[in-house]
Amino acid sequence: MQNYQKEYERWLNSPVLTDEERGELLSIQNDEEAKAMRHSAPMDFGTAGLRSTMYMGQGCMNRFTVAQTTRGIAALIKSQSGEARGVAIAYDSRNNSELFARVSASVLAGQGIKAYIFNGIRPTPELSFAVRELGCIAGINITASHNPKEYNGYKAYWEDGAQIGPEQACVVSSERSKFDVLSLDNIMDYSEGIKAGLIVELDEQFDELYINAVMKTAVNPDAVKAVADELKVVYSPLHGAGYRLVPEVFSRMGLKHLYTVTEQMTPDGNFPTVKKPNPEYADVFTIGIDIANKVGSDLVIATDPDSDRVGVMTRTPDGSFTTISGNQMGALLLDYVIKQRRADGTLPEGAYCVKSIVSTDMAYKIAKDNGVKLHDVLTGFKFIGEVIKNYEKEGKADAFLLGFEESYGYLLGSYARDKDAVEASMMILEMTAFYKKKGMTLSDALSKLYETYGLYSERMIDIYMEGLDGIEKRKRIMASLREVPPTEFGGVKVYSVGDYKAGTVTRLSDGKTEPTGQPSSDVLYYTLENEDKIIVRPSGTEPKIKIYVLAHGEDMKALNEKLDRYSTDSRKKTEE
Repeated sequence: MQNYQKEYERWLNSPVLTDEERGELLSIQNDEEAKAMRHSAPMDFGTAGLRSTMYMGQGCMNRFTVAQTTRGIAALIKSQSGEARGVAIAYDSRNNSELFARVSASVLAGQGIKAYIFNGIRPTPELSFAVRELGCIAGINITASHNPKEYNGYKAYWEDGAQIGPEQACVVSSERSKFDVLSLDNIMDYSEGIKAGLIVELDEQFDELYINAVMKTAVNPDAVKAVADELKVVYSPLHGAGYRLVPEVFSRMGLKHLYTVTEQMTPDGNFPTVKKPNPEYADVFTIGIDIANKVGSDLVIATDPDSDRVGVMTRTPDGSFTTISGNQMGALLLDYVIKQRRADGTLPEGAYCVKSIVSTDMAYKIAKDNGVKLHDVLTGFKFIGEVIKNYEKEGKADAFLLGFEESYGYLLGSYARDKDAVEASMMILEMTAFYKKKGMTLSDALSKLYETYGLYSERMIDIYMEGLDGIEKRKRIMASLREVPPTEFGGVKVYSVGDYKAGTVTRLSDGKTEPTGQPSSDVLYYTLENEDKIIVRPSGTEPKIKIYVLAHGEDMKALNEKLDRYSTDSRKKTEE
């Protein structure tokens, strides 16, 4: 009998399952692939936590795997004598998010650890803020971000408000394996936890602390008020956690004409109006653009289900709408913040910004031309948080300007350690108002940016490898690229190869190596002789390999043709 079959039967025959849970298991009794997918092995607990589909089984998100993982978190906390400091817990609008959050609180309470849990859905960045504001030793956030409706996830944070690091993740993974996933021992009833004072619910009063922290990061708080009679904005939370706080912040900035996408304002884990609740995809803006055309708005903003990512569509000179990519928005915000803070005398000495290594090289040019230091870090906002923390230790807390990732994540204040779509939406609104007063849209501002700093463009390619052998396929491809490194892409020779797993950058002309200066990560970074770049890495949250193409040029047509060549060639080199 195969191992997954034994585990499947153990779950099926467990007395702790409900009839509904057992019925789900019975529904796949003749589906060997489904049984293997859900029961072969536990979910990996990495620095991004857990993320999987919501079914019964050790390889899925359910109340049992959530409880087991929280026991691992509790063990880490106890090893640091942090029981009294407590844990902040938040959740988004996904199906079962509230259940998983309450299970987490009950497990902590059963271990004598105080849990501060929000009384409803909240943005991910508010969880990061709560960890810091309440002085908690840790945080738990139940969300699968922008994944399809079948998914949910579990993110763990530490006392600085950033997600836990590799060493802590190893401890949690090791400790959780010591507990039987089907054990419900020492889990306190939720209502009893509240009576005992071990579970404390956070209400709307706490939101005020968070909103105030967000509002303080505005560069020009009066920019919106100056054009409030003319400025019109369409907003959608995509059935998620931004539905209440984003409009509230807009209102406090002075926006008079906000048009919300009614069909998407109600939190709903089934995300009925979109295929995927991801603001990176243009199709989620369809309804919003219809509204924008009717009311004459120049801007449509959408935040993802846990409100840590924000996407924007802007009107172009011909009257149509186009996407502003995550890279383009990062460049727009960086240029705007630097110049406006310099203009009003608040640009700090030693000002710095941070971006991920897969984000646009235009940021280098903007930072250099404006005398601002730029830090490059691995993908994952926790690495941006580490840079902020190190500056704080040096007494330079106010020097931080912006952290961003190409995947539509931005942070402009040090009150949190995760990307914040509430704050980013506010700053995008402020920036839009600034350009509105000049008779410009964000599309116009982007064109001006290219005139100032040169043409930069990026592509991102996803190669999905799903199913039982998907993980092994991804490993084989990365291993193959290391064994026989590509020497050119699209006809352009490779100058150097950065292997972030080995921690080395190797120059191909003479074999000379130097350290990457980054933590170990399964990333391959190819710098071409013309300084364009190709980066390859397996996704930490989805069954795919991601390829990032970063290029620059003097002519947009030629640049796009070059991107096409790079994209086609890099795809061929990473497909089996």
